[in-house]
Amino acid sequence: MKIAHIDIQNFRKLKSCRVELAAEKTIFVGANNSGKTSAMDAFIMFLKRAKRRELSTTDFTLSNWTAINKIGVDWASKGNPDFSREIWQPLVPSIDVWLQVEEQQIHYVSDILPTLDWDGGLLGIRLAFEPKNTEDFYKSFIAAFTTAQTTMSSRPNNGAKESRSTLALWPKSMRDFLDQELHKYFSVNAYVLDPSKAKQAEPQPLPAGSESLDGDPFDGLFKIDIINAQRGFSDPNAGESGINTDRRLSSQLRQYFDKHLNPTELPDVTDIDALEAMEQARIVFDKKLKTSFSSAINELEGLNYPGFSDPQILLSSKVSPLEGLNHDSAVQFKVTRGDDPAHDALCLPEKYNGLGYQNLISMIFNLIRFRDEWMRVGKAAKKGGSDSQPIEPLHLMLIEEPEAHLHAQVQQVFIKKAFSVLRNHPDLKDKPQFSTQMVVSTHSSHIAHETDFTSLRYFRRKQLACQHDVPCATVVNMTTTFGSDTDTAKFATRYLKTTHCDLFFADAAILVEGQAERLLVPHFIRSHYPDLDKSYISLLEIGGSHAHRLRPLLETLGLLTLVITDLDSIGATTNKKERPAKGKNYRTGNDTLKNWLPAKEGLDELLDATPDQKQSQDGTIKAAYPSITTVTYKDGNAEQAIPYTFEDALVLGNLTLFKVMTDNTGLLKRMADAVQKEALDDALEAMFDALENGKKAEMALDLLYITEPNHLRPPEYIAEGLEWLKTKLAANAVVLAEPAATTEGAR
Repeated sequence: MKIAHIDIQNFRKLKSCRVELAAEKTIFVGANNSGKTSAMDAFIMFLKRAKRRELSTTDFTLSNWTAINKIGVDWASKGNPDFSREIWQPLVPSIDVWLQVEEQQIHYVSDILPTLDWDGGLLGIRLAFEPKNTEDFYKSFIAAFTTAQTTMSSRPNNGAKESRSTLALWPKSMRDFLDQELHKYFSVNAYVLDPSKAKQAEPQPLPAGSESLDGDPFDGLFKIDIINAQRGFSDPNAGESGINTDRRLSSQLRQYFDKHLNPTELPDVTDIDALEAMEQARIVFDKKLKTSFSSAINELEGLNYPGFSDPQILLSSKVSPLEGLNHDSAVQFKVTRGDDPAHDALCLPEKYNGLGYQNLISMIFNLIRFRDEWMRVGKAAKKGGSDSQPIEPLHLMLIEEPEAHLHAQVQQVFIKKAFSVLRNHPDLKDKPQFSTQMVVSTHSSHIAHETDFTSLRYFRRKQLACQHDVPCATVVNMTTTFGSDTDTAKFATRYLKTTHCDLFFADAAILVEGQAERLLVPHFIRSHYPDLDKSYISLLEIGGSHAHRLRPLLETLGLLTLVITDLDSIGATTNKKERPAKGKNYRTGNDTLKNWLPAKEGLDELLDATPDQKQSQDGTIKAAYPSITTVTYKDGNAEQAIPYTFEDALVLGNLTLFKVMTDNTGLLKRMADAVQKEALDDALEAMFDALENGKKAEMALDLLYITEPNHLRPPEYIAEGLEWLKTKLAANAVVLAEPAATTEGAR
């Protein structure tokens, strides 16, 4: 049994989205406020029965409150109100959990079968946070609303001409009423869904008159455990029942020992030797106590207490194995490795171990504990309560932002080992009887780097339709990003692995041609585009012949992307590099320009391309490449030039600066010498020749060293591209409308 997918509706910014879970590990990635935490909280609040009381009005999708408030208006104004649940179902938070159940596991789901002839496959349950009894709800709302209106209308009018106060008594609206009375009239109900509609994109409507299930439909089906993000005192999930918030290993060991190993709890044959040793130790210690305190007790008896009729004082100790672990030195770390007892003194308490490794050990031990609780290891199998019930066929492990606990290098260790720890039990391993699914939300490129591409689920912000639109998000399954193009998929995944790319967490991306652009474009942004410098922009160095291979990924992510590339002009019938010029039937050798944007091969067509032709149809991706540039070269006369690549375009955009750089070396000197020539055409020819064997990255480093940050201007085509990106980011800026208390939950 596994969870195939979970559909989330009307929960915070997740208006309607499907989260497909991988068979083992599912990793949530995305920029800030893209909905990752909303999805994790939806799982927690609906699937953990004890957490359902934490659902609040701030968990409703904001755009739904207009319709919900209209229900209140209709109830107050109509003589025949609508009490049906159908008016609430499209508006209230809910999740649809679709289980993949094999036919031989039918006994687990007998209480939630849609029909008697169901023989395995997908099985769906909807959990909806909805009114318990709409008629009682209506009566209470109308009574409160009418009382408030009557009170306000009966206020005496003193004849003053000034405008009356804007005061409004509670409840001003349905939202105002539910802010106080939500859990009095709302609860989570469960419904069986139609398996034949499981694959459809939109959540299926419930048939009129659908009856909710009694009890928790997932009781006995799966165990859910949570490791929350470390957010300090404001963490709303801190102190989660059953979760040890003390991350020291000694504390974890004590809790594990008490639940699974304590020999004094429900002892079996293997505990007899330990219990006998403890009893012998107690007897010996009691004798020592009696001898040691005899003189003091005799002194008390000398004061006539205890008297003849008073009870006699008896000292008796108790040896508790759990208390033996309850001290600061219960766990120590040996400084030297080996089994020589002489080295045992060379130890330090656990607090002296590095914080990152302390946290790693703590988190891994939590996973061990959760697994062993699920498998009823040790005493847990004998204790009463839920542990005495049959083992659930599915273990769902939710881990929120593990990077909040771990150093960068340790994050990679954790994500590689976590799932294998959860399966490290003789009854698990590769056996299909019991399944484990681990879901991790993260902002860490280190964790994404160590994860298979097919396990990633990208939370994508929807573009706002207007300035006052409410932000929402969708979820992209990265498994199908590249379709059947295996070569493109291989390139993209290998490239992301080698670059440690943070593309999945960025507000925008800039793809550049080579090392020179990689060095100088951030310099341009910091010096001339402070608004862009405030955004989270991922800069990728990828050659013009390969940039288009990331097209499926970028279009799937819907990420604003600026592709900065070279013109790379070649001959009309040969592949020989040529200095760009119009009217000679030259072509471009750049695959990005030919096959992606603007999808033109002829040089004249590229130079004449309009701004709209240089960007994608949805306006999220733009190509920036050298084009016809107007420069003032000599005597104040404006002339036109066509740069070949980034370096000569940079020179043409900073002529005054380069003309005084003749004292330098390498490509920088050759460029400076070129602009000393009398004619612009000669200068362009000299720069074209210099670029043939010039060290471009060396030139960029020299410029960073000898020029002031604000003196070096970006080439014209890059400036246009950065302006486009700035405008797009400003237009797509997400301003959260939720109150401050829900800002964390909107992520």
